Amino acid sequence: MSFRTLDEVDVAGRRVLLRADLNLPVHEGRITDRTRLERLTPTIDELAGNGARVIVCSHFGRPKGSRDAELSLAPVAKALGELLGRRVRFVEDCTGIAAQQAAELLADGDVLVLENTRFHSAEEKNDPEFARELARLAHLFVNDAFSSSHRAHASTEAVARLLPAYAGRLMQRELEALELALGSPERPVMAIVGGAKVSTKIELLGHLCTKVDALVIGGAMANTFLAAEGIGVGRSLQEADMHATARAILRQAAAAECPIMLPIDAVTATTLAPDAATRTVPIVAVPGDAMILDVGPASVEALIRRLGEMKTLVWNGPLGAFETPPFDAGTRAVALAVAAATQAGKLRSVAGGGDTVSALHQAGVADRLSYVSTAGGAFLEWMEGKTLPGVAVLTK
Repeated sequence: MSFRTLDEVDVAGRRVLLRADLNLPVHEGRITDRTRLERLTPTIDELAGNGARVIVCSHFGRPKGSRDAELSLAPVAKALGELLGRRVRFVEDCTGIAAQQAAELLADGDVLVLENTRFHSAEEKNDPEFARELARLAHLFVNDAFSSSHRAHASTEAVARLLPAYAGRLMQRELEALELALGSPERPVMAIVGGAKVSTKIELLGHLCTKVDALVIGGAMANTFLAAEGIGVGRSLQEADMHATARAILRQAAAAECPIMLPIDAVTATTLAPDAATRTVPIVAVPGDAMILDVGPASVEALIRRLGEMKTLVWNGPLGAFETPPFDAGTRAVALAVAAATQAGKLRSVAGGGDTVSALHQAGVADRLSYVSTAGGAFLEWMEGKTLPGVAVLTK
């Protein structure tokens, strides 16, 4: 993959439309996690420091094409200014006369945040005229929102066809990390895929079978594979209508000579509750009245032993109901092993997906992997081998 970066352009004195992801978690008007802002600031600092006039645009929530005061980016602009340690202007629209005037008043090094692009229904329709309105504000376009680039929207795709378009530093880091994880990885490569449902990750599992040297399936989706092979899973969450699909994926993996690792033991309980009474059993001996809620210690040991043979790891999805102790033990143990191998220089580790990121933070190792993506849906579609529209328009 070859894409245009900020190394290839002089931004001094030029207005730069920067597509960011300011879609932050907010509770009762308060931003609860500034991670995405913190990851964005290096690109803004570089652009402003080199004399650019930075115009930041983003969506926020799902206002469905109409104004919603609770989904205004004004509070986010204020928080961004606090992080940058500089004044950040805000304008109450992203197109039109007010936005144009605010953009034209900028001096070198100034930063302006536009109002929520999704206040206009044309944004999600990738409307060419709306994209032209955005393009009129600037001389250059920089996309630093990988997490929004799996959708062909006006502020991610159409506008990039109207202005010279480049990847921001966060986008660049993400693309380079992902390329080294699955594009041209150091082998052997392992993928860990967890989560609740096979039905949401059919394409992912099918694609990974052809790309990796070992595939670990955990979480509740492993129950579906086990049940499909005739193993009793008690009252565990599983998808009976996906058994044929699970068997097809197993056959596909066998044909591709990609071994699939499923749990060989499990931590079970009759209820999913904090500090519930548990029983660890071989996977073939799950009680009929119990649920599989975490992988067992033998499964963890086997996974970590196999991990020691790997050079690259891609991880999406927890191995158990990690939000509810003690069912976080399996995911935590693997996370610690991955972090240790990464820090020792033995493993390149890339992880992503909301639950995965939460689990890594809970284990205290999110900053000890090679790269942790906060991109969510975009990360999953990339793992599925799909072309991301907002990335495709940046390629040379």
